[in-house]
Amino acid sequence: MDFKKFPKKFIKIATVASVLILAGGVLGGCGSTGLSNGSNSSTKVEKKAPKDLKIGVSVSTLTNPAFVNLKNVISNYAKKHGSKVIVDDANNDTSKQNDDVEDLITQKVDALIINPCDSSAISAVVKKANEANIPVVCVDRSADSGKVVSTVASDNIAGGKMAANWMVQQLGENAKVAEIQGIPGASATRERGKGFDSIGDKKLNIVTKQTAQFDRAKALTVTENILQAHKDIKGIFAQNDEEAVGAARAVKAANKNVKIIGFDGALACLNLIQKGQVTATVGQQWNKIGQESVQMVYDHYQNKKVPKKDKVAVKIVTKKNVAAFKKEVYNK
Repeated sequence: MDFKKFPKKFIKIATVASVLILAGGVLGGCGSTGLSNGSNSSTKVEKKAPKDLKIGVSVSTLTNPAFVNLKNVISNYAKKHGSKVIVDDANNDTSKQNDDVEDLITQKVDALIINPCDSSAISAVVKKANEANIPVVCVDRSADSGKVVSTVASDNIAGGKMAANWMVQQLGENAKVAEIQGIPGASATRERGKGFDSIGDKKLNIVTKQTAQFDRAKALTVTENILQAHKDIKGIFAQNDEEAVGAARAVKAANKNVKIIGFDGALACLNLIQKGQVTATVGQQWNKIGQESVQMVYDHYQNKKVPKKDKVAVKIVTKKNVAAFKKEVYNK
């Protein structure tokens, strides 16, 4: 056909129409995914009831009593609503956690709840879950990249600030303290440290900052070394309660008077607070964290609005309120 015989205006209209038809075909071929829950009906998730969901859960470690409690809360809440739950323990090994999550993806779970060992390392499998259209909820720690439906965690920065302010109140300004840090790649380590240091670097004399990898035994050794190097230290901020328990053992063995504040609200630490061996902790509401992480999955599959960050409040727990906290969080 000789298009030169047609008027230029007609050719222009025909060209625009062709583009629109092609665009409509491309858009029509785009299906909905489990990762989108926008208001447009074409991007909504296929609704599923809790009883029809199989949820894969990857916990960083079950040697930490706080995460054992988290796992139990998640499992009980999901099973109460009829969901099937598969739980894997990463043993604080990033490679094992990535393998575990890949296996859960292969099992075609409907959703993943991940408590990352390392916020950077977990990103690779979060992206694989994205490719498989499996929604991901992170709990207690975030993923550095990849698409996550929501991150349910305590307000770690606020908690770090609470710990620093508590130390200033207890020990006075410029008191010599140590900071025992967690796993370097974990978001909780970064955030708790950021909160604590924002006040501690100005109002306290932080003589040393050392990592104990969120581990009780390592914290014992680290604290022993700190007490040897800094004999006049007055306080220790441990970025989790496992470290606080380890630090308390070292302080007791050295017969020192050092105020220790942890972070978690784990039962082992709460028991030591009652005995007077740990002074305080920044208590996390594990019951709410666990339940809300599962609820985020349910809300996603009901096309409800899900917050990207769900920050759960924390509180300072001391001997005065430890019994009430244990009853509230652990029903004990």
